[in-house]
Amino acid sequence: MVRARVRTHLEGLGGRARSSPHYRWWVLWVSLSGLLATNLLFTVFVVALPEVARGLHTSEAATTWVVTGPMLAFGVVAPLVGKAGDLFGHRRLFLIGITAEMVAAAFSVLAPNIGTLIAARVLSGMVGASIGAASMALVMSVFDKADRVKALGFWSLVGAGGPVIGVAVGGPVIQLLGWRWMFFLQIPLLGIATVLAVAVLPARAAGRRHLVRGELDLDWAGAVSIAVCVAAFLLALTFLPGRGLSSTLVWGLFVVSATAGVAFWAAERRASEPILALRYLRNRNFVYPVTAQAFANFGYLGAFFLTPLLLEQAFGYAHDQSAVGFLSLPRPVVFSALAPFAGYLAVRIGERASAVIGTSAVVLSMGVFALAGHSSGLALVEVALVLSGIGLGLASPSLSATVANEFAPEDLGTAAASQQLMNQVGTVAGIQVMETVQQAAVRSHVPLLAAFHRAYLVGGAVALLGVAAAAMCRSTVRTVSTSPEVGAAPARSEPVTPSPIVPAETS
Repeated sequence: MVRARVRTHLEGLGGRARSSPHYRWWVLWVSLSGLLATNLLFTVFVVALPEVARGLHTSEAATTWVVTGPMLAFGVVAPLVGKAGDLFGHRRLFLIGITAEMVAAAFSVLAPNIGTLIAARVLSGMVGASIGAASMALVMSVFDKADRVKALGFWSLVGAGGPVIGVAVGGPVIQLLGWRWMFFLQIPLLGIATVLAVAVLPARAAGRRHLVRGELDLDWAGAVSIAVCVAAFLLALTFLPGRGLSSTLVWGLFVVSATAGVAFWAAERRASEPILALRYLRNRNFVYPVTAQAFANFGYLGAFFLTPLLLEQAFGYAHDQSAVGFLSLPRPVVFSALAPFAGYLAVRIGERASAVIGTSAVVLSMGVFALAGHSSGLALVEVALVLSGIGLGLASPSLSATVANEFAPEDLGTAAASQQLMNQVGTVAGIQVMETVQQAAVRSHVPLLAAFHRAYLVGGAVALLGVAAAAMCRSTVRTVSTSPEVGAAPARSEPVTPSPIVPAETS
């Protein structure tokens, strides 16, 4: 009786959503509910690592793999899950991802030792890639090319806002109840996202191929080679701060990565269903936006992890983690607040202008960080944080929409996964390289503040390459037709690929 009643309510909700003229916004909000439930713990769990080490009777060095492991797993599986969504349906991949995330959260709650916890978080990293790619593809499939940048502005809001909420809620939870409760409270949020997804999401994204048994020739050679390429590269960056550029292991991993990259290129030329069709690598509105995203994230997230250390070591907040968290909030708060408006701004001034202005603000923020000192107090640090939030908040929706608009409807999952992968590479590179520069300067007896300044300047130099890449992008062409009744119709992109709305599967 209860099951029948729940099913009736879900069918009613789904029917109202699909019959609504605003159905695409229903799809957006439901997709973002899953993304929010997944990324809430990204930032706050970094703060919880010392308590995790004490609770599981292990070293803090071992607990760092609780954060590093998921980042590596995310990068390794992103290309494969993007392609899987294109072939088998993004709704199905989204639901599998949400279910697996609940399993990962449950194992995290019950983890008896550090090995189990690391395994659970690695699973969560893989799941994060599938949820991110599937949900972004679903959103892009129901918004036309002219309006995708608006939807992706809200996407950026949740991407940056989720960790802010996690810090605000997770901090007190950790302090009062312990770190395991963060994952326990995540489970009902994932359950709500699952129910909404079953009721509302379309059964398939636009362009999904209808494949019968025996017809599919999955590109395993491409999947394995790109996984090895990314994993080796990210591992090399992970070992870089501790071992330095003279390390044989680091250089060996870089060589493995390059070799696997060549193998990937060869595999994609032969594959009937390539993980990434090589024709997209000749498209300037794919190559330059993902490059700009990687370089901008290098500076933005490299500084994101470096700035708490600056506050602790150079400004005397080593024993006041609450103050460090509070002082770091302007960046994600500004990002979150600006991102939805950035999508609408891009419609007016064009994606290229918005991306150039945004990436330039990230570069400027690195310069302001490099000027911060004891004489200026925390004022310049806070100004730099605000500039960083403005920069990526402006640039992200435009760069993401530019990439999506170049992909065929049946490849939208690949488009989403490609962006996630490049963002992840830029993130890990920025964190590890900027940390390496700072530590190397300290070992060379450079004054502490100057060592931090040197790292920020490296971040700014790399982010400047992102400005150059953003300048090479082309904005979506929008045409305005006149109407005798209202004067002008809404702007549309040319051409617009219609996105069919298919009722949700009931089985």
